[in-house]
Amino acid sequence: MKEFCKKLSAVLKTVFGYGIMIALFAGGLTFFGYAAALIIGGETAAVICAFLYKKVIPAIIYLSVAMVLLGLVAMYLNGETALTPEKKHAHKHEGEM
Repeated sequence: MKEFCKKLSAVLKTVFGYGIMIALFAGGLTFFGYAAALIIGGETAAVICAFLYKKVIPAIIYLSVAMVLLGLVAMYLNGETALTPEKKHAHKHEGEM
């Protein structure tokens, strides 16, 4: 079972990596859409901005949230516990008492 979880975690991490890369790339492309709208101006700019705000950005947000959730599942299947608190003991130097 542990071996299966490791393999599934590797696959999920790959999907997570590509999904986040796509979400970041799409988010960066919205900059160019807004820049083009700024240059064009007028009613066309308003239509471009409304499309980006109402259609593209929510899709990017949903994709990124799903990918983060997938990444968390992959981490916990792999046995990583990055989001759990750990008690760290303070180490004293040799000269301290």
